[in-house]
Amino acid sequence: MNQLKQIHANTLRNGTDFTKYMITKLLEIPDIDYAHKLLDQTPNPSLFLYNKLIQAYHSRGLHFQSLLLYPGILSHCFYPNPHSFTYLFAACANLSNPLQGQMLHAHFVKFGLDYDVYASTALVDMYAKMGLLRLARKQFDGMNAKDIPTWNSLIAGYAKSGCFDEALNLFLATPSRNVISWTALISGYSQNGKYWEALEMYLEMEREGRVRPNEVTIASVLPACANLGALEVGQRIEAYARANGHIKNLFVSNAVLELYARCGAIEKAMQLFENIGGNRNLCSWNTMIMGLAVHGRCDEALELFDQLLRNGMSPDDVTFVGVILACTHGGMVTKGRELFNSMEKIFFIPPKLEHYGCMVDLLGRAGLLQEAYNLIKAMPMKPDSVVWGTLLGACSFHGNVEFAEKAADSLFKLEMWNPGNYVILSNIYAKGGKWDGVTKLRTLMKGYNVTKAAGHSFIEEGGRIHKFIVEDKSHPMSDQILSVLHCVTAQMKIDEEDHMIDWDFILEEIRTMETD
Repeated sequence: MNQLKQIHANTLRNGTDFTKYMITKLLEIPDIDYAHKLLDQTPNPSLFLYNKLIQAYHSRGLHFQSLLLYPGILSHCFYPNPHSFTYLFAACANLSNPLQGQMLHAHFVKFGLDYDVYASTALVDMYAKMGLLRLARKQFDGMNAKDIPTWNSLIAGYAKSGCFDEALNLFLATPSRNVISWTALISGYSQNGKYWEALEMYLEMEREGRVRPNEVTIASVLPACANLGALEVGQRIEAYARANGHIKNLFVSNAVLELYARCGAIEKAMQLFENIGGNRNLCSWNTMIMGLAVHGRCDEALELFDQLLRNGMSPDDVTFVGVILACTHGGMVTKGRELFNSMEKIFFIPPKLEHYGCMVDLLGRAGLLQEAYNLIKAMPMKPDSVVWGTLLGACSFHGNVEFAEKAADSLFKLEMWNPGNYVILSNIYAKGGKWDGVTKLRTLMKGYNVTKAAGHSFIEEGGRIHKFIVEDKSHPMSDQILSVLHCVTAQMKIDEEDHMIDWDFILEEIRTMETD
C-alpha cells in the first residue's frame, strides 16, 4: 500500500498517468475507497475503470455504491457496455429496487445492448429476484438466444415465489439442465414448506444421475428431511456431503445439525455442534437451543443461552423463541416472563408474534388462562390463528369453557373453514357436559358446509418417503401391503395367548410378495 502511495505521489509530481495501474492494484488489495477517490480525481477516466469499480463493489456486497457510479459514466458521455449493465442489474436485484431497475432497463434498450445474452440474463434474474415475474417472463420470451443461466433465473424466480406449476413446466422444457436447475426447484419447494416435493425432486435428481448435488443443493434439501423426519435419507445425504468435502461449508453443517436436532438424534446433534467449534454462527447456536428445548432438555437449552452470552454473541429474535420454548416445556413460568421482558429492555429486540405465541403457550400450559388472554389483548399487533389456537388448546387441556369460547369466536372469524377449531370446542363442551353447545356447533358446521378433511402421514422406507391417508389405496403396491398387514394381524391373533409372533413366517410372506 505504501508503495502504491509513493507511485501516486510521483505521478502527481511528474504528470504521468498511472491511473489504470493504480486503480487495478488498489482493487486487488483491496482498498475500494482509495480507488474510488482516485477515479473521481482522474481528469480522463475510462469506462473500463468504472466497470472495474462497479464489479469490485458488487463482489463485496456494496450494491448501493456500485449504482452510484452509473451517473458518473453518463456524465463523462461514455456509452455503458453489457459488462456495466450486468453488474448494475445485479445490484438492483440485491437492493430490491424496481424503479432503478426499470430505469436501467430503459437505458439498456436505448443503448441497443439487449442483444447480449449475459446482460439480458442478468435483467431476467433481476426481475425474477424482485418477484416481478411478468416482466421477467416478458424479457425471457423476447430473447432470441438463451443459455442455461437464463432458464435457471426464471425457474428460480417462479419457485421462490411459489409458482410451482410454471417453475416445473419451465424446468421440463429446459434444453439442458445443470445442478443449478435442480437446486432452484428443490430450494423453492423447501423454502415454501413443500418438503415432500423438495425431497422427491432431490431423489429424482439422484435417480437420473446426470448431475451431482453441490453445497447449495444439500443445504436446501436437508431442511426438508428435517421437517419430514426423514432421518435415514438425511444421513445418507450427510455421508455424501462428508465424502465430497461439503460438510466444511457452514450452511451444510448447520443443515445437518437441524436434521439431527429435529429428528430425535439430539446426542448426535450435540456432538456435531461441538465439532463445528469456533466456526459456529448464531444459526448454529439457535438450532441447538431449539433442539434441546423441544426434547425437554430445558436446563441445557438455557445453559447454552448463557454460554452464548458469555461468548460475547448477541441473541436475535429466533434465539428467544428457543429459550421461551424451553421454559414452556420445562414449566418455568417465572423464567419465561423474565426472558420475554428482557428482549426489549436489555437486548432491544421488539417481541414478534411468535414470541407472544410462545408466552401464551407457556401461560396456558400452566393454567394461567386469564393472564394468557390479557397478554393476547395487549399485543401491539393483531393476533393470528396460531395465537388463538394455542389458547384454545390450553382451554381444552384445562377444560375451561369461558376462555375457549372467546378464543373460538376469534378463530371462527379468522378461519371459518377450519374444522379443527369446531372439533376442539365441541370436545370442550362435551367434557363439561354442555351438550346444547355441541349441538349448536354441529349445526353451525353444517350451515357453513365445514367438513373434516382426512389427515395424511409420511413413512420412510427403503430410502424413500411415502405419503398416505386413512384407508388409502393409491400406492401401486397397496394390495400387497394390505396382504402382509392381514398376515401380521392373523398371526398375532393365533399367538395371542403366549404372546409369541412367528416373524420368520411373516418375513417369508414379505419375500414372496417381493418376488411376485
